[in-house]
Amino acid sequence: MISFKGLVLAGGEGTRLAAGGITVSKPMVLVGGKPQIVRQIETLAMLGCSGITCMVRDDYPEAQDAVLDRKWKVPVNVCLCHTPSSLHTLAEGLSETGEGAVFATMVDTVMRAEDWRTAFAGSAAALEKRADVALLVTPFVDDEAALWVRRGPDGRVTQLGKDPVEPRCVTGGVYALRPGIGELAHAAVKSGMHRMRAFLSDLVEKGLVVQSVEVPRVIDLDRPQDLAAANALIAS
Repeated sequence: MISFKGLVLAGGEGTRLAAGGITVSKPMVLVGGKPQIVRQIETLAMLGCSGITCMVRDDYPEAQDAVLDRKWKVPVNVCLCHTPSSLHTLAEGLSETGEGAVFATMVDTVMRAEDWRTAFAGSAAALEKRADVALLVTPFVDDEAALWVRRGPDGRVTQLGKDPVEPRCVTGGVYALRPGIGELAHAAVKSGMHRMRAFLSDLVEKGLVVQSVEVPRVIDLDRPQDLAAANALIAS
């Protein structure tokens, strides 16, 4: 049975939220009455992660305090970072989690509780069947820069790109990674790669097994209007 360590990636600047008038950092945006970084930790603990690492941008002290001021059911570690991309944050985060499989989420990913459970169970099943990466996907598209996913009949990802596919399928900001993927992430960063989507595409092109796990809807908190949609989804 796969045992996951949790990883929350909160190293981004949240520029689109700030441009829309949101004055708090993305990890501190309230969804369902809680700071989003708190929601993510609670979710990963509920799912069964044995420990959780939070990669928090170093100029977000309020997010660090929100984590450290609480008592958690599992060990929670905050690591400050100042990375230029989500891929850099992932690489640093995988170094901090240590050995073992990792269930990682962006701090701005919002789903219903039952969909989190589907994502977690499906990811564990994929890695138990020798997948290298389990990639959360959804048919719900609400992003002008979505990363589209082409899959085979068995759900294995065959291509990632900017061009729409049918049936509709895009990534959802959650990744389960087998041990050893951290080394590949560091090698990608060292080679000059900057974007998470480029790294995932590279894994597919190199023949690694990237298995999709589908849920009905995922919301990314990129714009002010996403907050209303996220709160409505949680309330439902």
